[in-house]
Amino acid sequence: MSDIHFGTDGWRARIAEDFTFDNVRRAAQGFADYLKASYPAELSRGAVVGGDKRFRSEDFAVAAAEVLAANGIPVHFCGGGMPTPIISFGVTERHALGAANITASHNPPNDNGFKVRDENGGAIDPAGLSAIEAKIPDTIAGVQRLEFDAGVKAGMIRIYDPVPAYDARIRSLIDVEPIKQAGFTILVDNMWGNGAGYLSRFIAGGKTRVIEHHAGRNPIFPEMKRPEPIPPNVDAGLAKAKEIGADAVCILDGDADRCGFGDEHSQFIDQLRVYALLAMYLLEVRGLRGPIVKTISTTSMLDKLGARYGVPVINTGVGFKYIAPAMMEHDGLIGGEESGGYAFRGHVPERDGILANLYLLDLMVRTGKKPTELLDMLFGLVGGPHYYDRIDTRVKDNAIKQTAKTRLDAAMPATIGGLRVTDKVTIDGYKFVLEDGGWLLVRFSGTEPLIRVYCETMHGDKVPAILQDGLRVAGLA
Repeated sequence: MSDIHFGTDGWRARIAEDFTFDNVRRAAQGFADYLKASYPAELSRGAVVGGDKRFRSEDFAVAAAEVLAANGIPVHFCGGGMPTPIISFGVTERHALGAANITASHNPPNDNGFKVRDENGGAIDPAGLSAIEAKIPDTIAGVQRLEFDAGVKAGMIRIYDPVPAYDARIRSLIDVEPIKQAGFTILVDNMWGNGAGYLSRFIAGGKTRVIEHHAGRNPIFPEMKRPEPIPPNVDAGLAKAKEIGADAVCILDGDADRCGFGDEHSQFIDQLRVYALLAMYLLEVRGLRGPIVKTISTTSMLDKLGARYGVPVINTGVGFKYIAPAMMEHDGLIGGEESGGYAFRGHVPERDGILANLYLLDLMVRTGKKPTELLDMLFGLVGGPHYYDRIDTRVKDNAIKQTAKTRLDAAMPATIGGLRVTDKVTIDGYKFVLEDGGWLLVRFSGTEPLIRVYCETMHGDKVPAILQDGLRVAGLA
């Protein structure tokens, strides 16, 4: 039996090495005991269980469902291939206690994962994750199990399709008909994941042409290193978009909770700019107001938009385990993070790549602007272009991590990339604020053995120097 630790967004591990049926059952038992302790008189509300299109995810979902059912928690079972945002929405639609979702999202092909969601459909906060970890039994002997077919016969496992109710929710948030009749050519890169077909069901069938790419199931994820909606993983999809002359490129990660976007020239628009475009859409184009919730690793353009429209900006640690509770506490208009995950008021406090892409297309329709023109509009509101990049360094040696932490604890350089350092923030990692309002962030990933170095600046020519200084400060260069 291996140790099971919940990181930024649940537990992820290598299939057949640590991510085994027995360990999934142990994780499910910990979640079941957490729900029993948290809702002792409400277990009849049950929990939603589903999974993605990775290797045997549907079978791992069955294993999790069997454990929850054996513990007296009815299961609303979605099976495999279900987008994470729809599983999360299903929690609220069923008035369930939470969800267990078998997915490793954007991780490499050899990984799988076990995500958990709370009764609002959002990520469980750090205290809750720690409580679940503490309840995971050390051996399989501590796990209860009710065989799946017996659970169905007993009414403890109920086959559940949340898609019709999800469709109705999306249509209540956005009128998709103008997008359908806009006459766009849209390339949808599904990254071999759960989102295949979902954008088409909303915007195909009219004058707009929708081409679905990487739409089948292939758990080795050809033409990409992993189903993460950033370069180089999106390069093949962007090349296809250029070939067909797409007006925009909509990208969904492996479990469809994250969004990527490409312009009319099939050039990738980085996820910080996408977040700012979505905030501009809600504030400027739709005239809505409410707090912006963001992790410290995402764009300072949001602070400038917040000031311009008189709305507060709430900064959190990295991960939706921080964003989701803050969205609920502050009634956030929009919440998001650097990785391309965005949540919206009126929906669940969870990333939804399907809705995010629809909002971006609606922004094009309502303004009559192409994606590059929308960026020009955004830069006019925030004082000019902002430039972003990130370097990930894989470090499995804990000694390297500890050395980096010691160096970063002590570090307060006068300049980074030739720009004066004005502050150091340690909410989650080590963020050095720069004189132009930009920043450098060094932090340890909560889901993989990586040290990430990120930056944003209004000086595009300084991005490489800022990142190299970040690597040096952490002792990685």
